[in-house]
Amino acid sequence: MTSIKAAITGVSCWLPEDKLTNADIEKMVDTTNEWIMERSGVSERRILRDPNKGSAFMGAEASKLLFEKKNIDPLTIDLIICATATPEMQFPATANIISDMIGTKRAWSFDLKGACSGFIYALQVGRQFIETGTHKRVLVIGTDKMSSIVDYTDRGTCILFGDGAGAVLLEPDTTGTGILDASMYSDGAGRFSLYQPAGGSLRPATEETVRNREHFIKMSGQGVFKMAVEKMADVAEEMMVKNHLESKDISFLVPHQANKRIIDATANRMGIGSEKVMLNIQKYGNTTTATLPICLSEWENQLKRGDNIILTTFGAGFTWGGMYIKWAYDKVKKDPSLENAVPTEHSSSL
Repeated sequence: MTSIKAAITGVSCWLPEDKLTNADIEKMVDTTNEWIMERSGVSERRILRDPNKGSAFMGAEASKLLFEKKNIDPLTIDLIICATATPEMQFPATANIISDMIGTKRAWSFDLKGACSGFIYALQVGRQFIETGTHKRVLVIGTDKMSSIVDYTDRGTCILFGDGAGAVLLEPDTTGTGILDASMYSDGAGRFSLYQPAGGSLRPATEETVRNREHFIKMSGQGVFKMAVEKMADVAEEMMVKNHLESKDISFLVPHQANKRIIDATANRMGIGSEKVMLNIQKYGNTTTATLPICLSEWENQLKRGDNIILTTFGAGFTWGGMYIKWAYDKVKKDPSLENAVPTEHSSSL
């Protein structure tokens, strides 16, 4: 009997229209475009400025675009897994709110928090439901409004993060394509290297926590950088070794967009050139759980059925993971004038 694999059969993304450039940040903190580019590779980020819209809105918009592209009835979705580090609220789950926004009335839903590794964690979880045969359509979303927790007086963190969302559809495949292997890891000893000190059950919001700016991201930059370089490269290499892949066999590396130097180090370890690396950090910064699906969406038209793809990520906690995917479908034919289009709040489709 042919085994069932979980295949990505559709991708989409949504990004806010407003940009926060390095020139803008130069006016906010003591920094320069050169300093930012050298240390991160980020030139600009997208910011969701509407105070009445959050992570659920962006996740819903990405999902609607996916449904439109694939001509999917929302009632055929069985499960929604939303990866986010910036949930709409403590409860109910952001996935639950998104399900109402997109009309998936027959799906159950939940959130998964793995920081920047949340999306790949969610893919791995969604994979299990497909492979057991209990679910036919699983929607996996990565969405984060990082601007809601960024301290724009801290030049070490405010240069890095942006807002955005991406969504993928998982469906069964029996032809040999889909998610073929994955390894997920975590090490809680790193929890104080990148974290949000207040806002949870240990330190709920008080006048003191607000006054001390404890509801913003705090990061030990050097420690996070060192671990990210090591772990992202380790798990990418692990996927290659376990599956007997050489650099020539890899069609694309899809790395978490945390820092260009980390991405370059991972690609060098794998022995692949820049032409095989999905890189858009310069345009969007680190959108946390959304980086991987945004990359897949932007490169969708270059992907071919059977392409070998390695996903790798690293996040707060520490969390990290790698995944080997054999791409399940050929590129979508579309108007060449839209080849590099990215959905924003004023666009309706890829």
